[in-house]
Amino acid sequence: MLSALIDKEFPQDPEIIYLNHAAVSPWPHRTAEAVKRFAEENVMMGARRYQQWLRVEEGLREQLRMLLNVPSADDIALLKNTSEGLSVVAHGLEWQAGGNIVISSEEFPSNRIVWESLKDQGVEVREANLHTGASPEDALLELIDDRTRLLAISSVQYASGIRLNLQRLGDFCHTRGVFFCIDAIQSVGALPLDAQALHADFIAADGHKWLMGPEGVAVFYCRAPLREQLRLHQYGWHMIEGAGDYNRRAWQPARSARRFECGSPNMLGIHALHASLSLLLELGMETVSRLVLANAAYLLERLGHLQRLELVTPTAPNRYAGIVTFRLRKEAPTRLWQYLSERGVVCAQRAGGIRLSPHFYNKKESLDKVIKLINDYNA
Repeated sequence: MLSALIDKEFPQDPEIIYLNHAAVSPWPHRTAEAVKRFAEENVMMGARRYQQWLRVEEGLREQLRMLLNVPSADDIALLKNTSEGLSVVAHGLEWQAGGNIVISSEEFPSNRIVWESLKDQGVEVREANLHTGASPEDALLELIDDRTRLLAISSVQYASGIRLNLQRLGDFCHTRGVFFCIDAIQSVGALPLDAQALHADFIAADGHKWLMGPEGVAVFYCRAPLREQLRLHQYGWHMIEGAGDYNRRAWQPARSARRFECGSPNMLGIHALHASLSLLLELGMETVSRLVLANAAYLLERLGHLQRLELVTPTAPNRYAGIVTFRLRKEAPTRLWQYLSERGVVCAQRAGGIRLSPHFYNKKESLDKVIKLINDYNA
């Protein structure tokens, strides 16, 4: 049954092996169909069924509520991308000169630049080397002191694939009164994520990677008691209470997370992401996670036997997710990447090596073909 569903939802070009979900994911078949229906409806009727579109938007918020396990769909904002969500936090909180933020030295620019933009306010950004100390978590926590206001970390590092123990980090921040901000783009849709159990204050994640949706739609979660602590910098008709009452002169920001959505929603993207998430929820995140981890473990085990390679991604249990990165010991990755690309393998160059990122639907036969290509490659 699962195999039939995968074949139906991912009728990909047989000439390619898609292992780049950590960058931009292909859509499931149902997502393409949802976009086609939405486009055809626009052609034939314009926005006549806008009220029905709003119900799809409500449905998407509820799907995301379930995926993140947050108390209410009112805690979910639909923004453009992860960077926007992180910026809402960075430039919404009040900062004092001498305060600091702790991140890792491996963060994607989105989760570094936004915090560095606060330096003109006297805020220090401390970068932990995840490879020093007893564990990556120790390296981060050792930098936290009485002036630390926020810990901002990716759940899975985009290049090395290191998976962080978010529970330990969240528990520590909760105890110490430090805000905990998670860039979840490399885990949500691949692994279960429980915002409440992790004591997460903020979570941001784009829809176009492991969630298998389009670019231009992202989830932003803000713990309800903190919403009014974030100063707003974008204003418009959509972010107020009574948003449909256009004649009302007096206004106030919405009490829900819609307060962070200043203008018209990306309805096309909303329909697409809603369809993609329906597949993940139909399968269940436990099933999806099991298959993602099994594919990553298989690659780590097989690649680990190739003498001229070294694994960048750790092999220890609970230290990897869907990303497997490796390096050639005696050569830069560019030629191997070109060699794989010419043979239909869609992957990326990261961390001075090759990054493979299969999703739950990738089959072992395809992974075996990629391993054989790597083994057959002549430098």
